[in-house]
Amino acid sequence: TIQIFARVKPPVRKHQQGIYSIDEDEKLIPSLEIILPRDLADGFVNNKRESYKFKFQRIFDQDANQETIFENIAKPVAGSVLEGYNGTIFAYGQTGSGKTFTITGGAERYSDRGIIPRTLSYIFEQLQKDSSKMYTTHISYLEIYNECGYDLLDPRHEASSLEDLPKVTILEDPDQNIHLKNLTLHQATTEEEALNLLFLGDTNRMIAETPMNQASTRSHCIFTIHLSSKEPGSATVRHAKLHLVDLAGSERVAKTGVGGHLLTEAKYINLSLHYLEQVIIALSEKHRSHIPYRNSMMTSVLRDSLGGNCMTTMIATLSLEKRNLDESISTCRFAQRVALIKNEAVLNEEIDPRLMIKRLQKEIQELKDELAMVTEEQRTEALTEAELLQLEKLITSFLEDQDPESRLEVGADMRKVHHCFHHLKKLLNDKKIFGNNTVSNTVSSESKDQDCQEPLKEEEYRKLRDILKQRDNEINILVNMLKKEKKKAQEALHLAGMDRREFRHSQSPPFPPGNPEEGQRMRLSSAPSQAQDFSILGNRSSLLHKKT
Repeated sequence: TIQIFARVKPPVRKHQQGIYSIDEDEKLIPSLEIILPRDLADGFVNNKRESYKFKFQRIFDQDANQETIFENIAKPVAGSVLEGYNGTIFAYGQTGSGKTFTITGGAERYSDRGIIPRTLSYIFEQLQKDSSKMYTTHISYLEIYNECGYDLLDPRHEASSLEDLPKVTILEDPDQNIHLKNLTLHQATTEEEALNLLFLGDTNRMIAETPMNQASTRSHCIFTIHLSSKEPGSATVRHAKLHLVDLAGSERVAKTGVGGHLLTEAKYINLSLHYLEQVIIALSEKHRSHIPYRNSMMTSVLRDSLGGNCMTTMIATLSLEKRNLDESISTCRFAQRVALIKNEAVLNEEIDPRLMIKRLQKEIQELKDELAMVTEEQRTEALTEAELLQLEKLITSFLEDQDPESRLEVGADMRKVHHCFHHLKKLLNDKKIFGNNTVSNTVSSESKDQDCQEPLKEEEYRKLRDILKQRDNEINILVNMLKKEKKKAQEALHLAGMDRREFRHSQSPPFPPGNPEEGQRMRLSSAPSQAQDFSILGNRSSLLHKKT
């Protein structure tokens, strides 16, 4: 069911405070009791009801701040939107009861921020924490003024008046889904961008001074956050939207006494709220076949929020002053009827449209190929460059795939099949040629190495042979020299022996008998020869010593 909460506005003057009590027993549902004192002007006999009791999920008294309102009302709805569910929060009450303050906030203090800026901060904070999904956020801001829709975020117009803004019209598809024409969606990647869009829209809203409120919003405003999330690699996308609705306040014209332009605005506001109540009454009745969504633009836009695929929360704003007790009781009655409505919120998941388009295109091509095979229709036109390139990419990926069960899917088109075979044949031939070139290069390099090695071996053999001959010649020369020296040594020894014998012979008698003169002559002539022989002998002996 739709969750309902009540918020009591502090009175302007304390002496005008109405009498009410809040019963928040933990075991029971919180209830608000409004006491209506008897008016003596109505006479002594007065059977009017004096107390009214209404039940809410929770009741926030006058001292409740904006942070408490957000934590208890808006935060659970924002959390469900992050999970993929639609959500709606709308404030309902009489004019001047604090609806805009609750939804948008006050401009005087930062702590007076309302549900919209706090929800934006919360959502973007959660998006930064969650890195497992890819999120996209879009913002739209619709104003319904006198039953006409206007885009408050139109980037092409700098509106000086409301009529300068583009009008938004409602379109309905066969599935009864509502589409808003001329309503722009602005992507917001950060909290700052989203808040700037909110402030831009607020400057274009219709605000007027009425007897009940100095700055009364004279239109219904719907601030919508569209959130899409997708996990990397997944084919499903989650879409969710959060409507934050600030309804215009109802007022009793007889009590406020407005006229002219303000009277026209009041009539349209009361009429649209009347249609909203008709829809809620119809939804609360079990056997009602027709729900009058089309009676007003606001009920058409909020069709999902009321009895559809949405998690809806209502805030009843109450101004419990003595003069406003009747309107406060009317607001509480409206809330009780809203609480009877049951919504069916489901997770909004769908297959990524781009993946769906690719899948359908592939299926169409396969069916065309099968039809061509069945009808034996031969295609004679040549393949385009793009088709040829695509086939070559498929072949390359097929050859690089290590999976033995991988298949080359080219369809039933025989032109493509033939081209694939030609391309594979070309690749195989190129590989063979490359292999032969490699083998021949290897063989030639080996033969070159052998040819280079053979001259080197012959040259080394020649050098070694020459060195061997040279060594043999040197050995022969040395042997011959030794032989010669040996022979000389023998000759020298022989000569030395002969000289010794001659020396001995010379020491025999100097003169033979019978001729003394001849002997003396011989001795004189032999003296120099002996000296010469002694010198020769000394030289030979020294030479022999050296040779030895």
